[in-house]
Amino acid sequence: MKPCLLFLSCKNIKEADKISDKLLKEKLIGCAKKIPINSSYLWKNKIESAQEVLLIMDSVEENFKNINKEVKKLHSYKTYTLFMINIKKTNNEALSWLKSCVG
Repeated sequence: MKPCLLFLSCKNIKEADKISDKLLKEKLIGCAKKIPINSSYLWKNKIESAQEVLLIMDSVEENFKNINKEVKKLHSYKTYTLFMINIKKTNNEALSWLKSCVG
């Protein structure tokens, strides 16, 4: 199992809770952190801004496909961004905990 962090911008806290609760129940992630953010982005050649919630999720690389499948069902954005970053190193206790949650 290869640990990773996933980043997903959500419309609001309600959406972030709905997505993270489903992923936790399905044991696809071990933890979800929710941070309010102010986003600026290009959409159809225009600069847009929005108040969003950033989900930072602890998981394993092997779960990405299934996580994306669930996010696609639940996310309100037609085009959402789900990014995965591989973790090169972590402490043994954190890795054992993560494996017990998603393994």
